[in-house]
Amino acid sequence: MKHIGIAACSAEGAALCYRTICTEGAQLLGAAHAHPEVSMHTPSLAVTMDLIYRGDWQSVGEVMLDSALKLERMGCDFLICPDNTLHQALPYVIPRSPLPWLHIADAVLDEAKARGFGRVGLTGTKWLVEGPVYPKDLVRPDAAEREEINRIIMDELVCGVFKPSGVEYFQRVMDKMKRAGCEAVVLGCTEIPLIMNDANSPLPTLDSTRLLARAALRRAV
Repeated sequence: MKHIGIAACSAEGAALCYRTICTEGAQLLGAAHAHPEVSMHTPSLAVTMDLIYRGDWQSVGEVMLDSALKLERMGCDFLICPDNTLHQALPYVIPRSPLPWLHIADAVLDEAKARGFGRVGLTGTKWLVEGPVYPKDLVRPDAAEREEINRIIMDELVCGVFKPSGVEYFQRVMDKMKRAGCEAVVLGCTEIPLIMNDANSPLPTLDSTRLLARAALRRAV
């Protein structure tokens, strides 16, 4: 099996991705407690966020490249980043990366295609929904919704704070997307699946965190 490297950003999203790899590995491999070898490097989130607030995506790429180099020294065979927003910097990383990367949007869009979803909504940080990581034809929240979703993610979810008001806000945004003709919604921040899922969403969900973890598992075995 190949050794999975996790270039982490926020603790909550990275932890969910890591747990998914370890807990779902047994089913894929058909042996109790089995999973591929996994290593993770987590730089300070404060450093990364300072660069994002400044719009310095090239320097965000340098942070990711530093993780890649350290994970290579740990013996990893390929890399994943359980953070949708950081994928905006991946074009600066790939040409110099010592290891290949799986792209989180590829995992999500492959699942959407497999399940036959046409019109799909996108939720995530304001940098993600306003950026190039996902195709332009995905339905985005409006400007005010982007700001409030971003606040919930950065002030609550990233900090491990999960409030009913956050769930209710996401439900309202997703219900609006459903009325606009969406058939599914991307949980495009890796912390959103900690509060939203198929059971409480007005739309079927595309869980970017777990879909990336499962893509890594398939690559590893």
